[in-house]
Amino acid sequence: MPNYQAHPSAIIDDGAQIGADTRIWHFCHISADSEIGEHCSFGQNCFVAPGVVIGNGVKVQNNVSLYTGVIVEDDVFLGPSCVLTNVINPRAAVPRKDEYKTTLIKKGATIGANATIVCGVTIGEYALIAAGAVVTKDVPDFALMMGLPAHQDGWVNEAGNRATSPPKV
Repeated sequence: MPNYQAHPSAIIDDGAQIGADTRIWHFCHISADSEIGEHCSFGQNCFVAPGVVIGNGVKVQNNVSLYTGVIVEDDVFLGPSCVLTNVINPRAAVPRKDEYKTTLIKKGATIGANATIVCGVTIGEYALIAAGAVVTKDVPDFALMMGLPAHQDGWVNEAGNRATSPPKV
């Protein structure tokens, strides 16, 4: 008997590792060889590809796909319909599975609704990516990023509130 909860419409492939007290809602697909920590939540229509690693306490909102190459540390919030890519120059007719880039979302970061994270970047600890932003380069810890392409518009603290400077850690 699994120690997580999954809606009957969810597809959980054999070989997926899912931590205790994780909840998986309607129409999600969790692939084999993916790792999900404890106390996570997946809204409806989420996809987790093989090889994806997700820490503890992660909240994945509706319509988020996490593709091979994505690593999500603890306590990350992934807003509704945010996008994380894994190939820089995709083409339907050109196989690029050996070219997947690693994208790292560090502890406590927030990715806003409809934001896009281009593959190969690192989002720093407790950084906040505003809704609709397009991140094309690494983001410092505690940075507030917004716009297209995303630019730093200040700092936030661990609670996600604006700060005058990055907190001392």
